[in-house]
Amino acid sequence: MSDTQPHQAGSGQEPVSELVQRASQQLTELVRGELRLAQAEMKQKGKRYGKGGGLFGGAGVVGFLMLQALVATVIAALAVPLPVWAAALIVTAVLGVIAAMLAISGRKQVDQAAPPTPEQTIENVKADVAEIKESAHR
Repeated sequence: MSDTQPHQAGSGQEPVSELVQRASQQLTELVRGELRLAQAEMKQKGKRYGKGGGLFGGAGVVGFLMLQALVATVIAALAVPLPVWAAALIVTAVLGVIAAMLAISGRKQVDQAAPPTPEQTIENVKADVAEIKESAHR
């Protein structure tokens, strides 16, 4: 038998087509197994992210309640030398000034981010397209 003839099934070696088919099946099974493993892993991680997000949310709510209690404490402390209405008005004014400062700062940040397009990337792509067109005309 010459090297150019296909191997016969009775010669102890499998034909190349069967080897390719078996390798393809094994690769498919391997990929499917890896996908199942990745899916299970992501499901477990997703649950942990969900629990972590819920705990962060709970911490945020408790922190907000703590700040409310702190505001009430400040009002109560100012109510010792002042009438309660005056203490509450002072704390409200201070909180209003803080809120206004945060809003102004936030607006500046949003204005600096506008427009929400990747301008530098767009310019780079335009330059790349122009260079490709120029090299195509050569």
